[in-house]
Amino acid sequence: MEEKKQFLCGVVEGFYGRPWTMDQRKVLFQWMQSWGLNTYLYGPKDDLKHRLLWREVYSHEEEGQLRILIKEAQSRGVTFVYALSPGQDIVFSSSCDLTLLKRKLRQVSDLGCQAFAILFDDIDHSLCQADSEAFSSFAHAQVTITNEIYRFLGEPPVFLFCPTEYCGSLCSPSVSKSPYLQTVGEDLLPDITVIWTGTKVISRKLSVDCLSEVESVLQRPPLIWDNLHANDYDSRRLFLGPFKGREPQLRSNLRGLLLNPNCEFEANYIPLHSLGSWYRSGKEERKDEECEYCPDRALSAALHDWMEELNQPLQAGRQSSRADQRSSAQTPRCKTPDRSDCPPTLVDRLPVFPLNSSSPPSSPTKVKVETEGEKKRSNQPQGPRPGAPSGGSRGQKAQGWGLGGGKGLLSESQVRLLVGLYYLPHEYGLSGQKLLQDLSWLKANCHLVSANSKKTAPQKIDEWRGRSSRVLSLCEDIAQLHCSVVGGANRAVLYDLYPYVWDLRNTALVAKAFICWLDGRVLSDSSALGTWKNCFHLCGKTPGADLLGVESEPWAFKGGVSGEVQMLLPIGSSSELFTHPPPLFPTSRLYNIRPYHSKDKLELYRMVRQLHLRTQGVQESSALHPDVIGDRCLGPCLVLSPEYCFILEDELGVCGCVLGILDVRMFAKRCQASWMPAMRDKYPTKGGNTHPNPQDLIQLMEEDQGEYPESLLFHFPSQLRLDALPELVDVSVSRTLLTAMLTALKANGSQGVFCEVQPTDRQRLEFLTKLGFLEILRGEARSREGVVLGRLL
Repeated sequence: MEEKKQFLCGVVEGFYGRPWTMDQRKVLFQWMQSWGLNTYLYGPKDDLKHRLLWREVYSHEEEGQLRILIKEAQSRGVTFVYALSPGQDIVFSSSCDLTLLKRKLRQVSDLGCQAFAILFDDIDHSLCQADSEAFSSFAHAQVTITNEIYRFLGEPPVFLFCPTEYCGSLCSPSVSKSPYLQTVGEDLLPDITVIWTGTKVISRKLSVDCLSEVESVLQRPPLIWDNLHANDYDSRRLFLGPFKGREPQLRSNLRGLLLNPNCEFEANYIPLHSLGSWYRSGKEERKDEECEYCPDRALSAALHDWMEELNQPLQAGRQSSRADQRSSAQTPRCKTPDRSDCPPTLVDRLPVFPLNSSSPPSSPTKVKVETEGEKKRSNQPQGPRPGAPSGGSRGQKAQGWGLGGGKGLLSESQVRLLVGLYYLPHEYGLSGQKLLQDLSWLKANCHLVSANSKKTAPQKIDEWRGRSSRVLSLCEDIAQLHCSVVGGANRAVLYDLYPYVWDLRNTALVAKAFICWLDGRVLSDSSALGTWKNCFHLCGKTPGADLLGVESEPWAFKGGVSGEVQMLLPIGSSSELFTHPPPLFPTSRLYNIRPYHSKDKLELYRMVRQLHLRTQGVQESSALHPDVIGDRCLGPCLVLSPEYCFILEDELGVCGCVLGILDVRMFAKRCQASWMPAMRDKYPTKGGNTHPNPQDLIQLMEEDQGEYPESLLFHFPSQLRLDALPELVDVSVSRTLLTAMLTALKANGSQGVFCEVQPTDRQRLEFLTKLGFLEILRGEARSREGVVLGRLL
């Protein structure tokens, strides 16, 4: 009887997501013992499929694993609760189904389990014909089966029942007037505990009044199944904040509280550590301030203890196996077709996009997980390349941030930043709040620094740039955090947290590039293209902060901080540009995306010249002017449309670029008026030229600026081209680079963008198609062959 009165406080192993390993569960039981938690609810995790397997018994091997798990929990003083969910397909009136259910639970009981749960959540309320004839209601059918099972198992001291109406928002018409709950309260045997989640599926707070109401209807104190840290409904969110919104005094109204945590095991240290603090504070007889539960103090205590684990050399899954073999694999290079038969002077062989595809390889290859000591790119010497300009070489530090800073051990400030960005479902931490507040203000006041604004007071401009600096600094901190997670020794934390940190890093890269771009480049509303205000009004009309109110479930707005930053951008509704799976092989290399500066020209020219030579399979020739490739591929955009050019750089310098044209019609006129005359002067047909076929070159340049059909430009007035080095370690950043440029085009009024790709460049076609580009024209846009892809903005 004494055990029945024990307050049950512990963990639910969530029913969705990747199952935890046996080693992880053993670590969990150690944590629980250390923090005073006493209950673990285990539900077999095969998504909904396992709900249909309750009729099947365990194999001999499965029995052995489950027996070990039960004994491990009991050895740590943890009550092991075995849960089944038969409601998906059980026929309540079938004696055969009841016998199969008893057989499964008897098998588990024989393995040493002494606590059970029958769950009827998230199922259809309707009864089949046979059940409708046998039972007076849906609740009556569930209660009858549950009572039968409870008696069959010998009335165990811990037996839980999850109703179909398990929270206030699911009760019809209300908690106090629900016929379903009234039947459960009246007919369910009194020693069976009923599970409850609060007023909502994910309750922001639990109050004594609400618990008293449900306790009255159920005629017993409920057990809270707390979804505060559950993240199975949003693939972009983790919840690393402390246990919060539940006063320890609630214990007098409860039978227990079980926390349904993050799917990712390593993300649950702070939630469970702080839950233990909450539980212990409620047991303390002393009433001084130090014994009262404070979420902020609990967070600090959990962070202090977690830091010791975060930098331990743990393998993924906490398995004690030897080091990951991937760490010794070599980084592959992107292979290109052998074109050694192409003479170096045939500029007409230059493709529209002269670079190898920056999209990932179609099949996984073994790649090194790059760490701090790896400073060299494959086939890439460290230090300035021949002919590289001073200050722009890839051998020097990339502009605006240091070489490799932030790699290695995770610092407490970095972990606090991570927690603040992935805090709780109904609120963000301090760092997340500051980021969103500053971004929202910068968006609303971007007219202060627009390219065509009227005279603005200097103090207003200084205020805008001050807030901009804070956002840029925070984005840099996020990039450093990503590097530290990837470069750290704790691979268990890496493989659980990496998809989230990687997603946040990419979103921060776009936001940082866009904020830098706004200053002096965005067009104010007075412009004829002024859709800036309209675009941003649409994006900010229903921000997550408004949707995440007390009356809303957190899944009303998905994405968390990353999602809110995304929605503050002009193309925030284009999810395909932001949500995509992370690369299989993480890299700790630092990346930066920023607007183009004139001093980048020499480095970009060198980069595309090198790409062209690799693509053609030829050597550098003195007969070829060093600027020919750059002038043809990049020159017009860099000179006539520099405000829509973005640079990708890593720790070694520039490694990619994306060029945009806002209005192709106007751009073509400007090219004919100023660019082509300049090229004719630079590459004269007679006397002293350094190109053997200057007339052919000029003709090719004119073809490059040829006209596109009006039917294309009506819907897709803007154009882009994307270039990146083939040895780019994290190929996913090329997608982020493209997103940054599309954001700028949209901000200044573009409604659609197109690009031209060679039909043989399958990787490039696949890459753009995944980002929402569709084929529009093939071989009709210009005199030479090409595929035109476009997407609306």
